[in-house]
Amino acid sequence: MFVLNDTPIDPADLAARLDSVLTDPAAHRYGLHMQNTGAALSVLLYLRVQNAGVFPIHAGIPAETAREMAQAAGCDLLLSDGLKQTAVPHPGNTPRGGVLVQMSSGTTGAAKVITRTWEEIAAEVESYAAFFTASAAMTPVIACPVTHSYGLIAGVLVALHRGHLPVILDSLNPKYILRRLRETDQPLLYTSPAMLHTLARLLPAGQRLYAANTSGTVLPEAWFQLIRARTTHFFQQYGCSEAGCVAINQDLQNPYDVGHPLPHATLTAGQNGAPDAVHVTAAGREIDTGDLGHLRADGMLVFTARADDMINVAGLNVYPQDVEKTVMALPGVSDAVAFRLPDPHSGARAGLLYAGSAAEDDVRRACRDTLADYQQPRLIKHLPALPRQANGKISRREIAAQYAAPAAPKDLENA
Repeated sequence: MFVLNDTPIDPADLAARLDSVLTDPAAHRYGLHMQNTGAALSVLLYLRVQNAGVFPIHAGIPAETAREMAQAAGCDLLLSDGLKQTAVPHPGNTPRGGVLVQMSSGTTGAAKVITRTWEEIAAEVESYAAFFTASAAMTPVIACPVTHSYGLIAGVLVALHRGHLPVILDSLNPKYILRRLRETDQPLLYTSPAMLHTLARLLPAGQRLYAANTSGTVLPEAWFQLIRARTTHFFQQYGCSEAGCVAINQDLQNPYDVGHPLPHATLTAGQNGAPDAVHVTAAGREIDTGDLGHLRADGMLVFTARADDMINVAGLNVYPQDVEKTVMALPGVSDAVAFRLPDPHSGARAGLLYAGSAAEDDVRRACRDTLADYQQPRLIKHLPALPRQANGKISRREIAAQYAAPAAPKDLENA
């Protein structure tokens, strides 16, 4: 059972019809593209039991694009509203059943197809539920897509594993979310960083979020401080598409402390405060996450940066967050992002965009006073707002491409 907005739904109500409509589900990989969230989740839960291959596709994606995505994901059938089945061209020798198919976010390049067996998913769910004791008595309120592993696995499947009744909200009106949180006993909110920030700003004076979980990106410092101040129980989880959630922080006090490892996964990273590549071993596979970080003595994984985001200045490593932290400490700066710019002399230099009321000269002065010479931004530019995505992420790659042209003279003052 689960609740969709205000309506209880029993997935078993659809089982008899699915039995009659679908033939040998375990032999197929279904692209699941439905506008009805309740029906889509009911079908997915049915197909999981049948050991079918399932590729959930967000309802907002146009039908033709969904078909193309299903084909790229190795699906042979596309299921849409009314349980309509459409054949999808596919290589005849492609293994199809027994997996959950998802696509990586593609924020550091082209999205890629990720397949994980239902057995691997079950191991993650069991490990997550056993480890995340702080949330054991809480009711998940899932205000994010259940087509994504965060909402589906950490939200829905863990709740069902624990015998809880998850509340799924596909209406993302912030005032409605706040109302449903007030109506729910010990609610644990799963949503995007951007929505958490919005809710924290909208909360009436004296009210707090009971519990919230964040994932997907390190919260900007200003967002973190606001959300932390208005949330009683604040959690963060960390993972990758290939392994799911592998670490949880059960008392988030620093946005870079992404979590302690879950029992089903082994993490390796830098030691003694020195960042190095973060590798995950789970289900017999070693995965390079593409992240840099280090493990503290207590086992906490501390995130440093995406490896692709590190800026190599004549052999010296500049981590974007070191520049960002310096600037964010300045009064009048509300948001900041550092990124890589090509440089004919050192190979690369940092660039910086920021939002807020601070003057560019004040930002330059703060950088000069605090950062080493090789960390100084070559370009510093004020914007009304930074180009963050809806989930709060920001693409340093896209920003770097936009600002890679030769800098104007005033931008080279720190060169």
